[in-house]
Amino acid sequence: MTLLSVSRLSKSFGGVRALVDVSFELEAGRMLAMIGPNGAGKSTCFNILTGQLEPDAGEVTLAGGRITGMRSRAIARLGVGRTFQTAAVFGSLTLLENVQVARLALTNAWQNGVASVFALDTTEALALLKSVGLDDRITRPASSLAYGGVKRLELAIALAAKPRLLLMDEPTAGMAADERRALMQLVRRIVREHNTAALFTEHSMDAVFGFADEVMVLDRGKLIARGTGDAIRNDPAVQAAYLGYSH
Repeated sequence: MTLLSVSRLSKSFGGVRALVDVSFELEAGRMLAMIGPNGAGKSTCFNILTGQLEPDAGEVTLAGGRITGMRSRAIARLGVGRTFQTAAVFGSLTLLENVQVARLALTNAWQNGVASVFALDTTEALALLKSVGLDDRITRPASSLAYGGVKRLELAIALAAKPRLLLMDEPTAGMAADERRALMQLVRRIVREHNTAALFTEHSMDAVFGFADEVMVLDRGKLIARGTGDAIRNDPAVQAAYLGYSH
């Protein structure tokens, strides 16, 4: 089933064409990597998908419903979650409290003040922390986590909104190779088990070619290639634009 459909998306900033007629689809249960050199348009595309920017042209649909131009909060409530290159968690709160705060987005409890966080049932928050391998330290402050743990906590926070689509901006940035592998294995398991979908940007090619079902490549705002890892590796246009070599 097609979950995300992007049709002829375009965006310019003054004379700079950040996106030019970009179209692609993503099915539930699949992981799609979006790669390209700096300035290729990846962040602009993400910001349009999450409602932080409006496109100049084009359309975005989620599960058949048009979300183009909707506000970020409305898009999030329809099932679009996002993680960022620089993980942002509440260091002074425990891991459990961090996830509970995120769950407020699904309720109106936030209107009753911060104290309402701690009145929430902990069952789902505990299950989320268990799913990312952090259930053995739920009462510890987030500031006590190593960087790999912080990225796992951020993933649990994103999953608290029960997203159908997970957008991840360089999820393994700053991680060692074994940490990258463990995190991407976790994301792939969650995507498969929950029949959600993940669209992610990455500069670590081991994470891209090791875990993406397909890879799409942007260059100067244009989609220049899409396919399996092997097809992308062997595409002359991709080699010249991004991978640093050509035939």
